[in-house]
Amino acid sequence: MNEVIVEKKGRTTVVTLNRPEARNALTRAVLSGITEAFTGAAEDRDVRAVVLTGSGGSFCAGADLRKTFSDDPDVMNHLGEYLDSFHAVIRAIVRCPKPTIASVDGPAVGFGADLAFACDLRVASTRAYLQEKFVNIGLMPDGGGTFWLPRLLGTARALKAIFLADELAAKELDALGLVVSVVPPEELGAATMALAQRLEAGPPLAYQHAKQSVYAGLGDFEAALRREREGQMVLLKSKDALEGIMAWSEKRSPNFRGE
Repeated sequence: MNEVIVEKKGRTTVVTLNRPEARNALTRAVLSGITEAFTGAAEDRDVRAVVLTGSGGSFCAGADLRKTFSDDPDVMNHLGEYLDSFHAVIRAIVRCPKPTIASVDGPAVGFGADLAFACDLRVASTRAYLQEKFVNIGLMPDGGGTFWLPRLLGTARALKAIFLADELAAKELDALGLVVSVVPPEELGAATMALAQRLEAGPPLAYQHAKQSVYAGLGDFEAALRREREGQMVLLKSKDALEGIMAWSEKRSPNFRGE
């Protein structure tokens, strides 16, 4: 089964995460597939917009920790390389000169939420929610979440979302202006493609330069990724992170000690 499906629909590239049995959780292979898809779309002069979505009623449940440790028991010895593969995806999305759309159905959790925030626009189903869940296992957002959240939500709401790890449901996302529209799940695909077709008909050069100017005005995104990488490297080696991951695996509440 192809875990990342890349399709051309008109002048829009649609990138679909296709691991429904794992709520489209991310593996190294999936990360590589997303990066390649966005890089290819960026270089294709015929492409006017890029859509990122998930199959099976989920957008993305974040990193697949079980499969990661199963596939690579030695992952703790090369954490930097592991984090770099996640950041490569975010860079590919943010640097894409075409308008990007996250089509969010169901959960967008952890790094999945960061994927949605990295896109220029978002369309959500009524059952969609975004959740920065990192602190529940003793970690911090590491896909640009600490950069996007204060700018999209404001500092108070950003820290609430990060510290409390509560779900941001579709209705709240709409009220905060984070999504273009909220539609029933069965209408999400059509609503997303209608938005993409509207962008297809627009001026690609104007979109490209407007996007670059807006993002440049937000501050140094690369510096934010470096800070997240440094912080997450410390946290991933902490006893609290080990406790958080063990508690998650054992389906119990963690006992964090600040170590």
